Amino acid sequence: MEQKLKIAVFIDFDNIEIGVKSTLHRDFDVAGVLEALKERGEIVTKFAYANWGRQESATRALSEHAVQMVQRDPSPRGDKNGADINLALDALEMAFTHDHINAFCIVSGDSDFIALVNKLKQYDKRIFVVGGRAFTSTILQKNCHEFIAYESVIDERPSRASHHQAQQERPQQHSDKPPQSQQQRSQNRRQTLDLAQAMPLVERALSVLERREVRPQLGLLKSTMLQLDSAFNERAYGAGNFTDFVEKLQKADYVEVTGGEGRYMIRMKGGATPEKPGAKPEDAIPLLRDVLETHRMEIDNGAPAEELADWVRQERPDFNWGDYGFQVFSELLNYAQDKGLVRIEADEEKGLNVFLGAEFHPPAPPPEPEHPEIIEEEDEPQPIVPGQPTATGEIPEPAPAPKPQRRPRAPRKQPQGDGAKKRTPRPRKKPPMI
Repeated sequence: MEQKLKIAVFIDFDNIEIGVKSTLHRDFDVAGVLEALKERGEIVTKFAYANWGRQESATRALSEHAVQMVQRDPSPRGDKNGADINLALDALEMAFTHDHINAFCIVSGDSDFIALVNKLKQYDKRIFVVGGRAFTSTILQKNCHEFIAYESVIDERPSRASHHQAQQERPQQHSDKPPQSQQQRSQNRRQTLDLAQAMPLVERALSVLERREVRPQLGLLKSTMLQLDSAFNERAYGAGNFTDFVEKLQKADYVEVTGGEGRYMIRMKGGATPEKPGAKPEDAIPLLRDVLETHRMEIDNGAPAEELADWVRQERPDFNWGDYGFQVFSELLNYAQDKGLVRIEADEEKGLNVFLGAEFHPPAPPPEPEHPEIIEEEDEPQPIVPGQPTATGEIPEPAPAPKPQRRPRAPRKQPQGDGAKKRTPRPRKKPPMI
């Protein structure tokens, strides 16, 4: 029996709010996120981190859903690392002190949380990440147990209304831009991906279950697909749920389904693999690189993502990012950012701004340290110690000890004057005659 999940939710509100406004032109809906998580387990606690003095309009919705709001005090430099650190520390503390919590949900698109995700996985916690595909790092999407795309949990009807409202509330200084045509607006909407692009993942999952000698039931197939690719979502292929997704595969004659509803058994149909599967996401990078090279001067100081998309359409009319697994152009930009091709900045009013990435502007090498001129000092001659080897290996012979020298006697002073007594020399005795 599968273990029931008890989920702790941690919301990086500043990050998710800016990401949703800049890409979807709407406010963050916490209710949709919580409803999606309730389908996966029981939510036992909820925290949101932000500078709530600037988010007063959002506090009411969070209070209605019993989300505990943690104040993030901005640092003097204005950076946001303080919120990330507080969130990570609180999540780790809960993992240590609340053993009954076996799942964590990080609502953010910030790749800085990859260290937290990996650490929680080491403690045998199931990790969900909620974020937009257009602003959540693909590294974060691929390294959790399941990535829940924010676009898949919101209702499209209020999305269009919010978009219209956001257009009305935009500042007048941006009104000099020509309005988008109906064709451009339709191209900016999310497009349904071709089922053929999901078939390599479906085939891999079925092969894994076959090697395990496990019957490929509906729920087991989806969990295996998520193990292989945590960013998989059936809604990207126009399906309301996974059952609908499998039925679409059956109608397209890709798989064979047996059994009743809820007890479906899936297996590959002979020769069902599409002859021309969808292109891989990395295959779109060279095409985007060519357009960036052509418009390098315009993008060097930043350009709106919509304008870059127009350049791509003009120079590559046959290029459709949906063929590479991207539902909208901003998802391709997000993928290209992780590859170092571009750098994107989210703005609540202007949307996404695109800059050239590290591939075009590699970081300068660190300056070489200035070494002062080293003056080599002449080695002093090695003292010679008798009986000890020298640098040449020779042992010098001990020097002879010096002879003691006698001190010379001072000559006696002779008295002078008349009264000086003269000393008569003694006559020497003759030796006796033999």
